[in-house]
Amino acid sequence: MQDYCPGLLMNNNETFFGFKKVARGDKAKMVGNVFSSVASRYDLMNNVMSFGIHHLWKNQFCDLVPKAAENILDVAGGTGDIALRAIKNGPAKRKVTICDINYEMLVEGKNKAIDQGVLSGLNYIQGDAEDLPFADNSFDCYTIAFGIRNVTNIDKALLESYRVLKPGGKFLCLEFSKVESGHLAKLYDLYSFHIIPKFGGLIAGNEDAYRYLSESIRQFPDQEKFSSMIKNAGYSNVHYRNLNCGIVAIHMGYKI
Repeated sequence: MQDYCPGLLMNNNETFFGFKKVARGDKAKMVGNVFSSVASRYDLMNNVMSFGIHHLWKNQFCDLVPKAAENILDVAGGTGDIALRAIKNGPAKRKVTICDINYEMLVEGKNKAIDQGVLSGLNYIQGDAEDLPFADNSFDCYTIAFGIRNVTNIDKALLESYRVLKPGGKFLCLEFSKVESGHLAKLYDLYSFHIIPKFGGLIAGNEDAYRYLSESIRQFPDQEKFSSMIKNAGYSNVHYRNLNCGIVAIHMGYKI
C-alpha cells in the first residue's frame, strides 16, 4: 500500500480526505459527516477493530497525565474515554473539559458519563481544535487521542494547544503511527483496508466512513515527523513512545 502524506499537496487550497484530494475548506464538514454517521456505534467499533486493545493504549496514555493536574482539556474527546479515565484517576477537585467539533459525539459522551455515574467534574464544549474557545494559559494538561489526524491544519491545532496550556503544562497525544516491522505492516495494511471497512459496514452501517479512517492513518506523519511538528509549535522535551510496534504512539511535550 502506498504511503500518502500532506507534504505531497500541490497547493494550499487542497488537502487530503483519506486518499482523496479535496478543497481545504470542505474537509471539516466531510470529517464531521463521518463522525455524525457513526457516533452511536463508535465505541463498539473501537472494541471490534482493536479487539479491545484500545483500552490498554488509553490506560497507558492516561497514566502519563500529571497526577496533580487539576484542569485538563481533552480535545476531540468525543465519547469521553480519556476524560472519564482522567476524572476517575485524578484528585477530587480535577476538572476535565471535553472539546469536540462534533455534537453527536459529545451527546454520546454525556450519556456514557451518566451511565457510569460520573455526574460532576466534566464540562462539554463544542469547538474546533484549530480555533479553541478558551483563553491563553488556561489548562494544566492538553490531551488528544485519535483525533489530531482528522483536523485540516495540524500545525494550527498544535499552536492552539500550546496557547491554551499554562506554562509548565503538558501536551499528550495518542495517535496511530508508522508500524516498525515490515512484515507486520503488510498484515496491518491488509486488515486496515480490507477487513475494517467491512466491519464498519456491518456494525456501524457505513463502510466508507471506516475506509476513510483507515486511509487517514496512512496520511498521518510518522513518529519523527510529528515530533518535529510538535517542537515547531513551541514545545520542549518532546518525545514519543511506541505501543504495539508503532501501530500507535504516545507523543508528549511541555510548555516551558
